Amino acid sequence: MARALEPLIVGRVIGEVIDTFSLSVKMTVIYNSNKPVCNGHEFFPSAVTTKPKVEVDGGDMRTFYTLVMTDPDVPGPSDPYLREHLHWLVTDIPGTTDVSFGREVVSYENPRPNIGIHRFVFVLFKQKRRQAVAAPPSRDHFSTRNFATSNDLGLPVAAVYFNAQRETAARRR
Repeated sequence: MARALEPLIVGRVIGEVIDTFSLSVKMTVIYNSNKPVCNGHEFFPSAVTTKPKVEVDGGDMRTFYTLVMTDPDVPGPSDPYLREHLHWLVTDIPGTTDVSFGREVVSYENPRPNIGIHRFVFVLFKQKRRQAVAAPPSRDHFSTRNFATSNDLGLPVAAVYFNAQRETAARRR
């Protein structure tokens, strides 16, 4: 399992966004292009305008999860002083289903990086009980770590990220 975390360490997701954790749940993130999100792969912003299908395979229907999608590179990776920006938050996702069965607390906001290559991180947490997660006050200056602590979520159980950068008109063709 340690090898599965290597891309998250190399991509500085572990360290800058979350702490080291044990990967214990299978999470699959698929955008409408039927292309699964793999750590470090690049997606064009035009390919991620609608929320992805996120499948959770962990436990049973009595186990609930929270999904956080965040951009730690706002406004740009060389000076991310607005770190992090919350793009999506879904809670009460039953194990062995997908996010459509959960409660969308913060609606999906499609990635629109302006400067440099941004990382868009999906982090899955196991909830201790249902309807126990509170909405953050703002999308800006979000902290995945602080959010997990204040909602008693503990360490993540799964995470994956992709890269995206601003598209020029020529790249969209």
